[in-house]
Amino acid sequence: MNNDLFERLLILRSPRIGPVAYNNLLNRFGSPGAVVEYLNVSDDLRDSVLREIDMANDLGVRFIMDSDDVYPDGLRGVKNHPPIIAVRGNIDSLQKNCVGIVGTRHATGTGMGFVANLANAFAEHNICVVSGMAMGTDTAAHTGALHAAGNSNTIAVLAGGVDSIWPLENERLYYEIVERGAVISEMPIGFSPMANNFVQRNRLIAGIAEKIIVSEADTNSGSMRTANFAMQYGRKIYAIPSHPADSRSVGPNSLIRSGAATLCQGVDDFFEKNTKEKKYEKKSESENSILDKLGTIPLSESVLAQIAEKSISEIKRELVVLELQGLVQKQDNGYVRL
Repeated sequence: MNNDLFERLLILRSPRIGPVAYNNLLNRFGSPGAVVEYLNVSDDLRDSVLREIDMANDLGVRFIMDSDDVYPDGLRGVKNHPPIIAVRGNIDSLQKNCVGIVGTRHATGTGMGFVANLANAFAEHNICVVSGMAMGTDTAAHTGALHAAGNSNTIAVLAGGVDSIWPLENERLYYEIVERGAVISEMPIGFSPMANNFVQRNRLIAGIAEKIIVSEADTNSGSMRTANFAMQYGRKIYAIPSHPADSRSVGPNSLIRSGAATLCQGVDDFFEKNTKEKKYEKKSESENSILDKLGTIPLSESVLAQIAEKSISEIKRELVVLELQGLVQKQDNGYVRL
């Protein structure tokens, strides 16, 4: 067992010890061992941390200290960043250029399609998409990124422990992210999130990302808190405008009006225009050639590409939208129509 990690976790898991107190204690006493001795940690706490380390080993979770090379550079530069984060999945994700995409859980179908298209484009350009794995916008961002080629293209930052799947509706998404990207948290393994933990989660998203894109969100939402953190950290902020009559437009529209955010109109704002690129569109069932080819027998992306005479990239893009609209479902051997 790594004794240095054990001692540092003992400090962080002690009552009323956060990043500020942690660093103050280390500066005062000079070493984790000396701090542990000063705190006179209980046997119960030692046993609890040992169990957490055992759980991490069983789950394939790694603890990354801010002194480690793989700790996200952007997050390390944030004042009072978490001294240790838990990571489940591909560690390489932490070293990529990252963009944060956030928005309401109650996103519109159009909004989710727009976000999925953006996320897919970033992932295809080897830029990691960071979000919070909530329903709505977060789900669209992760799903869009996962439909791009390659691995390590999305990071989910959780408010609970790295093993805490929330919401439960996103269980399948959680394991897809673990396989293709990474799930991270600063909270103990086994910890169930409380309301204030989501604010802490939002600061990590803003810290990891080089830029933040805000989709549909009201003024008092977690997404706007993420934008505020991004302002404090000097990140570039983009906002996707919405119709003024929709309450979900207030957040992004206010950011644009105040000059805090740059107007985001699509993929072309970030990458050279590609006339062959197929935008996400909400299509009716009769208009969608992919949907017409699906039934109750699962078909893989490659088979669909042959039947529909389209590229794999086009198939992936259309499946993202159809899945978000609840028209298709991914199964082990491919996709079926619902």
